[in-house]
Amino acid sequence: MVLSDTVARGPRAAAASKKPRNRPEGPWGSTNRTVANIDPNRRRPPPKPASYTSKDRSRGKDESLDDDPRKALKMQRTLVTIPYRERTLVKSRISDIESFDQFDLLPTIKEAVYNEVLKGMVDVKPTPVQRLAIPALLGQRLGRTLTPAEAARRAANEPDRKEFLLAAETGSGKTLAYLLPIMNALKAAEAEDEAVRAYNERLAAEKERRGGAPVTEWIDRWEPHPNTARPRAVILVPTAELVDQVLAVAKKISHVVKLKARGVSANLKPAKIQSNMYSHGGIDLVVATPHLLAAMAQQDGNILSRVQQLVVDEADSLFDRSFAPETSKILDRAMPSLRQLILCSATIPRRLDNYLATHFPSIVRITTPNLHAIPRRVQLGVIDVSKDPYRNNKLLACADAIWTIGRDTGSLAENSGAQAAADVRRIMVFVNERETTQQVADYLVSKGIDAVALHRDTPEHRQSEMLASFTSNEPVKMTPEDVERASQQLAAKAPGGVAPRRFLPNTKVIVATDLASRGIDTLAVRHVVLFDVPHTTIDFIHRLGRAGRMGRRGRGIVLVGKNDRRDVVAEVKESMYMGQALI
Repeated sequence: MVLSDTVARGPRAAAASKKPRNRPEGPWGSTNRTVANIDPNRRRPPPKPASYTSKDRSRGKDESLDDDPRKALKMQRTLVTIPYRERTLVKSRISDIESFDQFDLLPTIKEAVYNEVLKGMVDVKPTPVQRLAIPALLGQRLGRTLTPAEAARRAANEPDRKEFLLAAETGSGKTLAYLLPIMNALKAAEAEDEAVRAYNERLAAEKERRGGAPVTEWIDRWEPHPNTARPRAVILVPTAELVDQVLAVAKKISHVVKLKARGVSANLKPAKIQSNMYSHGGIDLVVATPHLLAAMAQQDGNILSRVQQLVVDEADSLFDRSFAPETSKILDRAMPSLRQLILCSATIPRRLDNYLATHFPSIVRITTPNLHAIPRRVQLGVIDVSKDPYRNNKLLACADAIWTIGRDTGSLAENSGAQAAADVRRIMVFVNERETTQQVADYLVSKGIDAVALHRDTPEHRQSEMLASFTSNEPVKMTPEDVERASQQLAAKAPGGVAPRRFLPNTKVIVATDLASRGIDTLAVRHVVLFDVPHTTIDFIHRLGRAGRMGRRGRGIVLVGKNDRRDVVAEVKESMYMGQALI
């Protein structure tokens, strides 16, 4: 029967009824296959378009990473990509905003901006991040005015807590962008606070009863202010230097608006921190580091019970492993009373993007057109250390670069009889490892350069002293007497106490890790030397962002050795020249 069936159907049909010879059997069945399992009728995908030119990008055409020719940067991609079409739409949306008067700010807030914060500046205009963030944080709708019915409907649909991510390039004015709406909200809510109104009435009655006598004892023992150790706004920053920097801007505004802003950092003594938090008149805004504020909240569980406005500045750092536990504790304690949460960052790393998608899925993202792009006003030079005359000696190349920068202003050592003072150049040198900072600083000192090391183990009060002249906008002059004094100090801290043969008097250098690359407003720095090639594009953005702040020109110099990624440096330099965002 079987034989007749085979003869009737023919040999080809019999072969077809058998099991295919090359079909894989089991997990290892495809090891010795000799025929490819390809369907000839399968449709082929369309060919990929050619990569966009710079003109196409400037016109706002979308660019995918598949079309991006920067292969080295794609291999170590760490940043979230913002489409160029979205950047162009943002530019067009903010082009009509030319003045702070267009914002729905209280008159006293505007007075503080013009007379205190931006005093002495000509042609005062909001920066791109301020044009985007201030209306959004105020809930202001620029353009068409809403009808009363639309405004009521919009107010009914608003969530109890608003969440914003404010991402803008370094030195773009993010601090003022969130401080103005926060101060505005605090002052507007002050008149509606029933607890404060009732306290003021009782305080006035007690003063009248005492006939003008001091009421300090009465406040301490019986009736503390409702805002005593109960701030209504908290700003978290990673370092003590940033506490001082943000607090200085906040106090300029609060002095005019009549609010109380205080700081909590390691630069302050415990007694001062205690008096700041538990002052008689209460406290409205606190600028603090997470570790100290979390420790205080652990001892006094009600410190964060009235917080309505919470800012996490440098969010990419504060949600990193070293700060995340304390930052999360503060967020958890403040959530019940919180009305507005603002996260600020100069970059949006992919890990931060994933964190926000998990914990804050409805967050509103506000990004500037130039996010992740290093400004064109910052030029990048490359020194090949593997070639003569350095022969792989990065220390020598670094000292030579700094001497070249210092000689441009003219050396007072060559004209010791000159009475004119010379401007002091302030330079920052960045390294990847903490152990390298002291090694580089000692070598620069041996070559006659006034250099100090700044790293994690440096005491915080010492860090503030070192960065003081680098964050000041005032020019520093050196007279011949100052040069002589600086020469003696340099000889005292030189290795072995031996004074160097040459001395560069008009230059001060800080050798630092990424500790000094985040958020610090180094207005006086025009030159940055990258002793080590940064590990990621995030570090490139933050380190080069120390120069060229507030519209000033700057210059970066990267030292490339034989073991460094030359392709990454070349693509970063090309991206800076083309005005492209890093990836």
